[in-house]
Amino acid sequence: MKQAILLAILTVVAFASTAHAQKAEVFAGYQYSHLDPGFNASGFNGSVTGNFAPFLGVTADISGVYNSGTKFYTYTFGPEIHAPLPFVKPFAHALFGGATVNNGSSSNGFAMYVGGGLDVGHGLIGWRVIQADWLHTRFNGFNDNKNTRISTGLLLRF
Repeated sequence: MKQAILLAILTVVAFASTAHAQKAEVFAGYQYSHLDPGFNASGFNGSVTGNFAPFLGVTADISGVYNSGTKFYTYTFGPEIHAPLPFVKPFAHALFGGATVNNGSSSNGFAMYVGGGLDVGHGLIGWRVIQADWLHTRFNGFNDNKNTRISTGLLLRF
């Protein structure tokens, strides 16, 4: 798992560094998740996006939520499209990767986020007003499509 996360982050940084006059963005913030059946939890969400075109980037995303001794982590990677407007940037993404749930014993599975959000501000510091994602998971042959995530937080641009 750690190797996959490191590889995804290095790939994003490599794409961002080869792009001339484009930016990398780092997001860190709070996340609230609803996981089926009836598991509501709070935690963190972080991502790195390498923008290699004015409207296209690659995102590596890591998140974790906690509730009553249960820990749920995702580590995903995928494309992002966005509209670079003067003060706001709406975006949409499709992120694919893995998930780990730990409630005394650990289980690994597949995770996929589809969603988007709205960033505001210009210059070095911005605010991700909202990021809303639908989450599909697959653990031990069981698919779960009734999961959501809402995030907000600080955005740094380089």
